[in-house]
Amino acid sequence: MATNPLFVLRGELSTQQRWILSTLGIVLFLLIWIVLTYFKLVPSGILPSPWQVLKAFPELHYQDALVRNTAFSVWLNLRGYLEAIAIALPLGFLIGLVPLFRGLLSKIIDTGRYIPLTAVTGLFIAWFGLGSAMKVHFLAFGILVYLLPVVVQRIDEVEDIYLKTVFTLGANAWQTVRTVYLPAVLSRVSDDIRVLVAISWTYIIIAEMVGSEGGIGSLIFRVGQRQGRIDKVFALLIIIILIGFLQDRIMLFLDKKLFPYKYLNR
Repeated sequence: MATNPLFVLRGELSTQQRWILSTLGIVLFLLIWIVLTYFKLVPSGILPSPWQVLKAFPELHYQDALVRNTAFSVWLNLRGYLEAIAIALPLGFLIGLVPLFRGLLSKIIDTGRYIPLTAVTGLFIAWFGLGSAMKVHFLAFGILVYLLPVVVQRIDEVEDIYLKTVFTLGANAWQTVRTVYLPAVLSRVSDDIRVLVAISWTYIIIAEMVGSEGGIGSLIFRVGQRQGRIDKVFALLIIIILIGFLQDRIMLFLDKKLFPYKYLNR
């Protein structure tokens, strides 16, 4: 008797089933939202109706420079990401591969993950001021403290069979790094970088609430706390979700192009 994959632990769903269930999930979420707001089960000051949120988008566009602020946030996000990756990859390989640097820095790197990043905002303001540089470096630091230990961990996860194979073939240290460690680690770290998209937007919103250069974070603070427009806040949150989803799709596309062998059995 065939078992229904919908109720099997870690069962595999077909593409059609995934699309149908995803659509049903979104529809169900919207229905619950509509019911809660239509029958006023939740006050509109806490949860605006979907219609109120939709009407907030034109106001955000014409009154609050939505496009300019969104573009500013995306630009800061990309710069912070690139800075963090540019530091984490070479430093992570250095720590993960050279025992001297692992001994010196591994404990420092591990404890860095416990730093409450929102508490060090004042330090970044003191170091870099209130401009874009502070926001970019703050975001880069927020990503770096998570990404750097992951790079070291991915180096440790490289299978011995590949290392033994290149050793048998007479590869030197640099050849081992180039042919084994680099492709193996980068193909896995790319997944970790995708996961950090959500974290990156959390920190960029926090940074943008400081100063007045603009950005979605600054906009949320202005329309939420100063204007009391919860509907606009929800609209901005939807925009952040859509941007994050688009970033994830772009990264997935690039990942498939750069590391196609990861998807051969999927």
